[in-house]
Amino acid sequence: MTTDELADLHRPQYTADLLITALERNADRPALYLGDVVLTGGQMRDQISCFVQALQSLGIGTGSTVAMLSKNRPEVLISVGSTMILGCRNTALAPMGSLDDHRYILEDSEIETLIFDPTAFEARAAELKASVPSLKNFFSLGPSEVGVDLLALVGDFVPERLVAAKVAGTDPSSIVYTGGTTGKPKGVINTFQSGVTLPQIQMAEWQWPDEMRFLACTPLSHAGMAFFVPTLMRGGALVVLPAFEPGAVLEAIEKHKITVTMLVPTMIYMLLDHPDLAKRDLSSLQTLYYGAAAMSPTRLVEGIEKLGPIFFQYFGQSECGMTITVMRKEEHDPANLERLASCGRPVPWLDVRLLDDDLNEVPRGELGEICVRGPLVMQGYWKKPAETAEALRGGWLHTGDVARADKDGFLYIVDRKKDMIITGGFNVFPREIEDVISGHPAVASVAVVGVPDEKWGEAVKACVVLREGATVEVAELVERVKAAKGAVHAPKTIDFVDALPLTPLGKLDKKALRARYWEGAARAV
Repeated sequence: MTTDELADLHRPQYTADLLITALERNADRPALYLGDVVLTGGQMRDQISCFVQALQSLGIGTGSTVAMLSKNRPEVLISVGSTMILGCRNTALAPMGSLDDHRYILEDSEIETLIFDPTAFEARAAELKASVPSLKNFFSLGPSEVGVDLLALVGDFVPERLVAAKVAGTDPSSIVYTGGTTGKPKGVINTFQSGVTLPQIQMAEWQWPDEMRFLACTPLSHAGMAFFVPTLMRGGALVVLPAFEPGAVLEAIEKHKITVTMLVPTMIYMLLDHPDLAKRDLSSLQTLYYGAAAMSPTRLVEGIEKLGPIFFQYFGQSECGMTITVMRKEEHDPANLERLASCGRPVPWLDVRLLDDDLNEVPRGELGEICVRGPLVMQGYWKKPAETAEALRGGWLHTGDVARADKDGFLYIVDRKKDMIITGGFNVFPREIEDVISGHPAVASVAVVGVPDEKWGEAVKACVVLREGATVEVAELVERVKAAKGAVHAPKTIDFVDALPLTPLGKLDKKALRARYWEGAARAV
């Protein structure tokens, strides 16, 4: 047996193989609802085949570097599916990102091909064409003066059998950029091995309804895409909204009898506060996945009371996608606020431990950094060897999250290492303060940051968004924290704000929040 034959003998199935299987299994079933478009698995398979051939005719193949910039439309899934099957290295651009964001990511990741939606991003594509030297190919999802009309070219081909490109598990499959909330975004290199590990864990560990109708209201090119293959593998369909708008989400759940969706906490808060919540029939909803940021335990209780025991939490990060830990529906006990502050227990396919700075596992109940080993972990940061060495120090992925474990193995994230406030020589973790303040019935959301202070070095500041029509005195919130955590943790100041800054992906942007208070300071944190 030759080396190649031996490699083929033990070659695992990667995400592209799963996609092909899922489309074949659902050839006659609806797989996608988006606006007026309804596509079966077979129709998606045939369109992907034609896209594959069109891209190949333009010189795109295994190892090609491709970026996608589009709002939610069917061709996003078709395009990403085709580049996945071709074995390309994919990078998604956030639709709400700035020109500087897009330029930085394209230049840093050395992208050669941009696929874009001309109805929304014709002008942006032109700006990028003029300013990013690495970009050689511009493919438009429709008529455009900037690039080749990919949709017109696709019409020249007839469907053929889909065959995934021959790739190695260690080959880069995508570069995903971190949110940039603690500095310049870093490119996380995912491989075909790590890429397929995510849906494998999702399929085995996550709680899915028997009848799958998944509502996607986040960008398909980002988190929405992570639910595409699992939904199809379970014989379900994606119902896709152009963007998140709480009224439209509630309407879609009722209209399409949605059984499962994924939202970040900020979106859940907006649903819970929406006047249409009580007017819509949401009884079909069986699972609500949430993650990407911490959720207030008090608001989680409110969600369980209003929507039922449907909440399933996942915790991960770009460096170890989405599912380091999970907290299952039955583990969400509304009578146990402390448990609701947990991020769940580690999934069995990863080695997850709490380590000290010397890489020793800390005793249960003590604080340590969440560190991970396993096939879901990134290969490293693109073109950043020093940062890669630090993040993977000692053969562990260092998540930067400080946590403790309880007697049952549930992890409680105290905060990000980089978010820690040092005030008067004491270490203060904002997450602990946020959990106390968010428990007040007048508070809709809160963020705590350190701000410059001549006496303390840093002082604790809370930025609070109140519920509509609610009021609360600053002194009451300060005393609430003092009683729960002590005087050191109590905010020196509290600002009431209309909204907290969010990243383009809907996560709290503490970097932007801090910048408001550190501008002109001698140093920054």
